[in-house]
Amino acid sequence: MAVIDDLIREEDGGLSFGNYSLSAKTKKDGFNYNGDIYKIKTFNEITKLEKNGMFVYESVPGTVVHGFKATDKEVNFVVEGTTDSQITLELEAEKEYKVHVDNVYVGEMKTNLGGKLNISVELEEGKQAAILIEKQ
Repeated sequence: MAVIDDLIREEDGGLSFGNYSLSAKTKKDGFNYNGDIYKIKTFNEITKLEKNGMFVYESVPGTVVHGFKATDKEVNFVVEGTTDSQITLELEAEKEYKVHVDNVYVGEMKTNLGGKLNISVELEEGKQAAILIEKQ
């Protein structure tokens, strides 16, 4: 898989977005998917996705996400980048979630009052990680 040249698109029944190869911040606003409006900001330092003006996903440094799907019970996607990444997701506030990386259970995490969940993912050029977050 590779960077998303058009920054965001529908792919594999979900959203694919991000381009960590860009040296300058680039954004695309007004992408319509399943009746929602998405905005993406991405470059080598950060990738950020918003849905209807609300925070959804952020990675530092920038990443590419493939097949992002989110329901009220789980979030799953494949992420790739050039180095280890800190990923923040907006989920339900003060809830427990099971986190899996590459089909390995890494533990339970609780979101904060704002619903933010932070995970660290080991990445390197050419390596992908499959992420699954399940609500308890």
